[in-house]
Amino acid sequence: MISRGIVRGISRRALLRGSVGGAVLALAGCDTAPPTVPSPPVPPPPVPPAPPSQVTPKPPDWPALRARVSGGLLLPGDAGYGAARRSYNRRFDGRDPAAIARCATVEDVRACVAVAAESRTPVAARSGGHSYAGYSTPDGGFVIDLAGASAIDVRPDGTAVIGAGARLIDVYAALAKAGRCLPAGSCPTVGIAGLTLGGGQGVLTRKYGLTCDRLIAAEVVTADGAVRTASAESEPDLFWALRGGGGGNFGVVTSFTFSTQPAPALAVASLRFPAGSVADVVGAWQEWIAAAPDELWSNCVISGGGRPTCRVGACFVGSTAGLSALLGRLTSAISARPTSRTVQAKGYLDAMRYFAGCSAESLAQCAAKDRESFVATSSVLAAPLADPARLAALMTGRGGVDVLLDGLGGAVSTMEVGDTAFPHRKALAIAQIYRNTDATDAARAADSIGQVRDGLAALSGGGGAYVNYIDPALPDWARAYYGPNLDRLRGVARRYDPDGVFAFAQSVPRT
Repeated sequence: MISRGIVRGISRRALLRGSVGGAVLALAGCDTAPPTVPSPPVPPPPVPPAPPSQVTPKPPDWPALRARVSGGLLLPGDAGYGAARRSYNRRFDGRDPAAIARCATVEDVRACVAVAAESRTPVAARSGGHSYAGYSTPDGGFVIDLAGASAIDVRPDGTAVIGAGARLIDVYAALAKAGRCLPAGSCPTVGIAGLTLGGGQGVLTRKYGLTCDRLIAAEVVTADGAVRTASAESEPDLFWALRGGGGGNFGVVTSFTFSTQPAPALAVASLRFPAGSVADVVGAWQEWIAAAPDELWSNCVISGGGRPTCRVGACFVGSTAGLSALLGRLTSAISARPTSRTVQAKGYLDAMRYFAGCSAESLAQCAAKDRESFVATSSVLAAPLADPARLAALMTGRGGVDVLLDGLGGAVSTMEVGDTAFPHRKALAIAQIYRNTDATDAARAADSIGQVRDGLAALSGGGGAYVNYIDPALPDWARAYYGPNLDRLRGVARRYDPDGVFAFAQSVPRT
C-alpha cells in the first residue's frame, strides 16, 4: 500500500525543461532473456472473504503508539510535523494528517496497522509521496511514513531486497555499485513501492519488462496484522494483485525482492522538431516504435501552444551506431528535419542521473530535487492513432500542457493480460498528460488536462488509463485502470481487507 497511485516513469521537471530531450532510460548489455519470474499458477477456486469485523471503533491512542514506533510519531504542533506532512506535489501542502508515524521495521508497521484497524482512522503508507491525487497525505488521516525502511541489499545471486521506503536514485546507485540493473523509472525521488505496485513502466520496459515483472516476493502487513510473504508459491493471489493492482489496496508492503540483470552501457538520443510538424512526427513515431526491436525504447512528447511542438527521446540497448541507424529510419519517414539531434553513450548510473536531470550534481543533490506543483492524468493507446493530425489539433492553443507518449510493447507484451494485475500488456503506449500549476489555478489546469485526456481517449478508442498516474476525475476509473482484471482484484481486496482498513477514494472497490 505505498505511495498511493504514484510515480512517473521519468522526471517531469527534466523532461519539461528539455534536459533529457523527452527520452527515458533503457539499458544496454543486459541478458536479453525475458524476465525469469514465473507466472503465478492458475488461481484456485474463490476463497470466501473473511467476515467483516463487528468490533466498535475506539479512538486512537497516539501516546501509546508513539512509544512503540522506533522512529517516533509526529502530531500537529510537534517539531518537525510541518516538514514531515509535505508530499512531493506542493498543491497538497495544506493537508493536515492526524498523525505521521516514522517506521523503520515490520513491527513498527504492525503497530500502526493495528491502531488504524481498531480506530478506523483513514491510513496511507508513504514512500516517495508522489501520489498525483495526494492520497499519500490524507487530510485528518494517518500516515505510515516508510522512509526509514530503505535498506538495499544486492545479493551475489543477483536478487535485490529493497526496503519499501527506498527512492529510485538510491536504488540505482546501489545496483550500479554491484554491477546490476532493474527496470524502473527515472524520477530520482519516486519510491520503489508505489512504482512497483502500479506496474512500473519507464525506461527499461520494452527490453526488460515492467518493474513488477521482476518482483519475486514481497513482505506485506495485511489488515489483520499478519506479516505475509507474497510470492508465486505463497499467497499467490496477493502476489498477483501486488504486481499492477495499485498502491494502497491490500496491505502495507515493507520490502520487495527483485530479480536483477547485469548493469549495461546505454546509447541515448534526443531529437527536436519544428512547430507545425506534430502530426507528421507522431504518425511516423507510432509506426516506428511498434516495429522497433525490443532493444529500443522511445517516447514522443507533444507540447501544446499556438503551434504545438514535439520532440522524440530514445534509448537503445546497444551502441550509438546502432541507435543512429534506427533513428535514421524514423527521420526518413518525417518530412520535417530535426532542429536538433544528439546521440550519446552513457554508463548505467550516469544515464539514470542524466534522465533525472542531475548529471552535474552529486547523488545527494539528485535525491533532494525540488518539489513540483502540477496536475496530471493519463490515457492508454491500444493502437496507433488513425489520424495524428487530430492530436495536433487537440493540443493547439493549450500552452503549458504536455502529452508524453511512452512506448510499450517488447517484453511488456510477452506476458498475457491476466498474468499480473497490470492489464495494458498489448498497448502501444501510455500517454501522460501533464501541466504545471499552483493552488490558485489548479481547477482550471485540471479541466484543461481532462479535456485532453478525454479527447485522446476518443481518438485512441478508449484503451484505459495507468493507475500510477491516478486521477480523481477520470470517468469509470476502476475499469480504466484494471480492465478485465478488476473483478479478480475485488476478490483479493475482500479477502485480505474485508473491513476496508486501507480503503480510500480510489482504492480497488470491494463490490
